[in-house]
Amino acid sequence: MSAAPTVGIRAPRPAHALFVLPFVAIYAVLLLWPLAKGVWISFHDHDLLSNDSFWVGLGNYKELWADEVFHQVVWNTLRFVAISTPIFVGLSLMLALALNRPGRLATLLRATFFCASVFSVTLVTLVWKLALMPERGLVAQAFQALGLPELPLLTSDHLALLTIALVTVWWIIGLPMILFLSALQQIPADIYEAAALDHTPRWRVLTHITLPSLKRAIVLATLIEVIRQFQVFPQILLMTNGGPNNSTRSIVQFIYEQAFMQLSLGYATAASQVLLAIMLIGVSAQLWLERDRGGAR
Repeated sequence: MSAAPTVGIRAPRPAHALFVLPFVAIYAVLLLWPLAKGVWISFHDHDLLSNDSFWVGLGNYKELWADEVFHQVVWNTLRFVAISTPIFVGLSLMLALALNRPGRLATLLRATFFCASVFSVTLVTLVWKLALMPERGLVAQAFQALGLPELPLLTSDHLALLTIALVTVWWIIGLPMILFLSALQQIPADIYEAAALDHTPRWRVLTHITLPSLKRAIVLATLIEVIRQFQVFPQILLMTNGGPNNSTRSIVQFIYEQAFMQLSLGYATAASQVLLAIMLIGVSAQLWLERDRGGAR
């Protein structure tokens, strides 16, 4: 017996495509076309000032492969992501667990942590540059009061990138914290009530109920932070300008300098395509690892 044809509002009609056509058009204009245009420009020697363009094929990519400065900025960016992302995810999760409770104090602390994330990058970097000033800064005075030697936090090749990562964490830790708070509030209270009736220890509740329920939120927060930290730029530009000795220069800063200071748009666009490829590889690896873990369970 053949199935009856679908009729009514659920029937497939070509006219239904009109409902998604505005989104598809905007998506194509704002994302797909710039992406394709960027790939096309990366195969050209494009002078931003004269607007002259010459086909060079893979010449820009070959030059990037041999560029020692580009190697350094890629390494700096990877280090920054590796330092900041685990701190973001771990610390924001701990804050969410600690502040996921009723009360005025918890509400005040949630608002305090979140408010820092709405500050402009200029304000944040100005405050921290004053705090990290040698001898007269708040951090230097704190070291002096404790009888400890002053650390060159922004002038050391080994400490500058770590310092910027910690400032970045202080600045926008409230956003992943809010994500985890919303995920915690979606866990049914009945599960915790059943665990309390069984006198389940808190650490077992955390490891067997809370963290497994937050798995998707943890993956989402990790992916968001990986993508965001790969694009680090303004705080580095304002705090160290890529120094000392290129130890904090990021890929985005390299792209900015090549495009708007060296006026080499083709070379800068090729570097942006490399950044996009690195981000896609990082996100794909994270998703693959999470899927592999889920399959193993």
